[in-house]
Amino acid sequence: MAKSLLQSGASARDSALAAALRGLINNSQFSDVSFVVGKERRVIHAHRCVLACRCKVFHTMFSHQLQAAQSLHELQVPFVLADIQPDVFLAVIEFIYTNTVTLNSAIALEVLTSAVEYGLDDLRKICVAFISKTLTADMVCEALQAAVTYGQTDLKQRCLTFIEHHTREIIKTQSFRELSDLGVVCILQSDRLNIDEVPLIQAVRGWANVSSAVLDVSVSVVAQDVVRELRLCLLSPDELTTLERENAKDELIPEIQIAQTWKFHALKKIGDYQPHLFRRRKGTLARDHHSYLDSSAK
Repeated sequence: MAKSLLQSGASARDSALAAALRGLINNSQFSDVSFVVGKERRVIHAHRCVLACRCKVFHTMFSHQLQAAQSLHELQVPFVLADIQPDVFLAVIEFIYTNTVTLNSAIALEVLTSAVEYGLDDLRKICVAFISKTLTADMVCEALQAAVTYGQTDLKQRCLTFIEHHTREIIKTQSFRELSDLGVVCILQSDRLNIDEVPLIQAVRGWANVSSAVLDVSVSVVAQDVVRELRLCLLSPDELTTLERENAKDELIPEIQIAQTWKFHALKKIGDYQPHLFRRRKGTLARDHHSYLDSSAK
């Protein structure tokens, strides 16, 4: 009982301290450092000692400024942070001062990015938990992209689980078409996608054409790593014939990959191919030749 009361008292004190420190956020009174943030060039005030003791990145930033400064005036020059939104930076500052953060769906991914860049692991965990609980079809690919870019394994898995359950809806979103090739590969490697291979290939073709236009490179080049994860052997001969006809227009899939698929249909044997490319996904529709996939995989 005594231990419980002590914990309760400590919690109350922590809450009171956080509330007091919250009053210092972006408060110009007694501030000794300022930042010019975002395209809006919004000025945000802070306190060096708080930032430096809580964040190594800020400690290093201020130490370098102190070593380089030739006068007191130079120490008062604001830091310019043009590549971060003011609301995102304020969320980071809020966490540093209070160990809590106010998040919403509009800024959570960017706050996660900043948490990784500033080495604030507890803030990173809070962001991952918030994003995981608020995933939607329209933004899950953005979250997956952030997870892949910044090596966030836990968030990546949660995004993939969501995508596996809502695949048909997600492949139609703009955010899917804006994924990097690594992001698309990550999705295509899953056995649990709730979609058949034909519409999945069509979605990859749409993604590749968008990426080709944005990056100004050919469809075949932009998609070279992605198409290796397409499971062409799941297609029937008629579907493969249609794919060949469509492929002649943009050369999405290398001819050798299609030829290997025809070889499988002729020999009814997997051969030296990657075994996972012969596994049916959760949403794969049954076809007559799939019995050969099962027997060959044994």
